[in-house]
Amino acid sequence: MAQLVLWDIDHTLIDTRGVGRRLSAAAFEEVTGQAMRQQAKIDGITEAVIFRETAKLHGLTTDRADFERFAAALTAQHIRHAGELREQGHALPGAAAALDALAAAGLRQTVVTGNVRAVAEIKLNVFGLDTHIHWDGGAYGGDADLRPELVKLTLTRSSVAASETILIGDTPADVEGGLAIGVRVIAVATGCSSAEELRATGAHAVIPDLTDTEGLLKLVTGSNP
Repeated sequence: MAQLVLWDIDHTLIDTRGVGRRLSAAAFEEVTGQAMRQQAKIDGITEAVIFRETAKLHGLTTDRADFERFAAALTAQHIRHAGELREQGHALPGAAAALDALAAAGLRQTVVTGNVRAVAEIKLNVFGLDTHIHWDGGAYGGDADLRPELVKLTLTRSSVAASETILIGDTPADVEGGLAIGVRVIAVATGCSSAEELRATGAHAVIPDLTDTEGLLKLVTGSNP
């Protein structure tokens, strides 16, 4: 039976509805001195990679120190605009109930996210979804470039085996990251990827959203017929 659930955040639990991109653009300009004319691919990608690849699109070469400054600026932007995030973004339907149900079932929950930790904490706190998250066991966008590395890191930090862990996410990168480490994956089609695309990546189960709390709990606990 599963002991640990790893949650992706954006488009799995919440939708910032464009606020996140605006705050990222403001932080990018603050750190690089250039307006962010375009942004690198973000779905399933860690913040460190997004920053580096976005900088390249603007003819810039960056290092770890630049990213650390960007992460600090991005955090400050989220703190400053938390009200805007709350007003314009939203928790996805069923997210709060899903977190509550898994906690009631005795499952530990943390996150595997491309967000840096401080931003991840702000995002879930803004929408009241942080109560059951064990932050120290998670892995974040400044910890590693690739999802498999993040998943592996959560297992180490949480002291839980891959066979006792389930990952819930909305992108092929989430699915592939979990499968690479031997973690069971439930994909939720609430992001840019369709259910068909998520099935094609090998997800163990694909659900349309998080609104069927009982069904999700059965998938996680393995009590489906």
